Amino acid sequence: MESEILRSELAGTWYSDNPEQLAREIDAYLERAKPEEMGKPMALILPHAGYRYSGMVAAHAVKLLQGKSYGRVIVLGPSHRVSMFDTVSIPDVSHIETPLGLIEIDRDFVAELWGNERFQSYPQAHGSEHSVQIELPFLQRVLGHFKLVPIVCGELGMAGAESIARTLRERIDADTLVVVSSDFTHYGRNFDYVPFTNNIPANLKSLDLGAFRLIEQKKLGDFLRYIDNTGATICGRSPIAVLLAMLPDSARVRLLKYETSGDLTGDWSHCVSYISAAVSGAWTKIDKVPAPVAEGGLSESDRRQLLAYARYLISKQLKRNGPDFELAPTPAMKQTMGAFVTLHKQGQLCGCIGEIFPRRALHAAIAEQALNAAFHDPRFPKLREDELNEVDIEISALTAPHSVPSYEDIEIGKHGIVLSKGMCSAVFLPQVAPEQGWGLSTTLSHLAMKAGLGPDDWKSGCQFQVFEAIVFGEKTG
Repeated sequence: MESEILRSELAGTWYSDNPEQLAREIDAYLERAKPEEMGKPMALILPHAGYRYSGMVAAHAVKLLQGKSYGRVIVLGPSHRVSMFDTVSIPDVSHIETPLGLIEIDRDFVAELWGNERFQSYPQAHGSEHSVQIELPFLQRVLGHFKLVPIVCGELGMAGAESIARTLRERIDADTLVVVSSDFTHYGRNFDYVPFTNNIPANLKSLDLGAFRLIEQKKLGDFLRYIDNTGATICGRSPIAVLLAMLPDSARVRLLKYETSGDLTGDWSHCVSYISAAVSGAWTKIDKVPAPVAEGGLSESDRRQLLAYARYLISKQLKRNGPDFELAPTPAMKQTMGAFVTLHKQGQLCGCIGEIFPRRALHAAIAEQALNAAFHDPRFPKLREDELNEVDIEISALTAPHSVPSYEDIEIGKHGIVLSKGMCSAVFLPQVAPEQGWGLSTTLSHLAMKAGLGPDDWKSGCQFQVFEAIVFGEKTG
C-alpha cells in the first residue's frame, strides 16, 4: 500500500472547511442531543446528508461514544456514483484527511481483507463519495485517535453481503466499532419515487419504520425483500445488509432519532429521511476457517439428537404437551457451520429455510431455522398442530461456501450452489438437483429463475459459490 493521503472533498459544501467552525458545529449538535444512555455500542447506523440536514440526527448516536475508545472503526457506506456488483472497495491510501486532521488507515487489517476477492480497491469509488467521509469529522471529534477501515459498498445480494460480513467477523473484536452510513427513503419525482401523494409525512414514517423494524429484528432476508416489495429508496441497503449478516444473536438494535428533510424545510414534495440507531453488545471473532464436518464428524447419536431437538422446538412452539428436551451439544454440534432445515408433509415440501454462510454453532443455527421452516417460510402456510405428526424433518449441515471460476466447476449431487448476478441471488442445496433429476444446465436455469433472472442469464455475468452438505433426516437417518 502506497503512503498516500485521500483528502476529503466534502469540506466547504457538506460541512464547514474551517476546522474551528466545524468543531463548534459538531459540538453544538452533540450538546443538544439527549439519547438514552446505554453501554459501549458495537455499531451505529448514521445518516449521510450535509450536516445542516442530518447532523442533529447523527449526533443522537455519536454522543453515545463520548468517553469510549476503540482501536479500530469500520465505516461502511454505499457507492452513489460507481457501479460495483457484489464487491466493496477500500482506498489504497495510508490516511484520510478532513479539516480536523489525518485519520490513519488500519493497513494491516485492510491487507487481510484483500485476501477475499469481494474486497477490491477502485480509486474512482472514493474521491467524491460522501457516504463514508461524511461520518469522519463526527468520529474524530468524539473519539480522537483510532485506526480507520473505510469501505464503500457496491450493490450486494444476500450471498455477497453474507460473504463480506463473514470476512469482517473473522477479524474484528470488542475493540472495533462498526458504523453503517445510510439515508432512508428518498421521496419525490427527482428521485423517481412517489408511491403516495397524500399524508406524506405519516406515510413516509410508516415506510421507513417498517424497514427499521426488520433491522431491529435482525432479519436480513426480510429486510431485502421489504425493499424489493416496496421499492423503498434506502441508499444504504447494502451496508445495512452487511451489518445484519454480521450481528450475533446477542446484539440489540435501538432506534435513537428519526427525522426528514421535510421536517426542516417544510417541502414534502422532495425530501429524504434520516435515522440514527445504536447496537449494543460486543464483537467476538469467529473461526477463520470453519472446520468442515467430515461424514463421520456427526455421529449417528448427534444426528438423532439434532433431529429430536428440532422436532421438540417446533412442538413447543405449537404448545404441545410433552416431556422437556434439553440438548447437550457435543463438539461436533458446536462447530461453526451453516444449516438448513427442511420439512416434508406426505412427501411434499412444506418448509425450507436456513443460513448458508457459517456464523455460529451448528446446533444454534438448527434451533432457529427449524422454527423458521415451520412458521416463517413465506411460500407455505404456517405449520398447524394437527399436521406435526405428518411432517418429516431433514437437516443439512453445510460447509463454508467458496467461489469457483466457472459454472463448469460445479458438481451436481456434490455441490450446493449460490448464484449471484447484480442484486439478484439464489441458492440450491446439493440434494435439489438429484431429487428433481436435473443436469447442470437445467439446475442453473431453475436457479437463475429462482433469483428473479431469465432462464439463460446464468450463462454470462454470474458469480458462483459452492458448498457441501451432510444431509440427514428422520426417514434417512
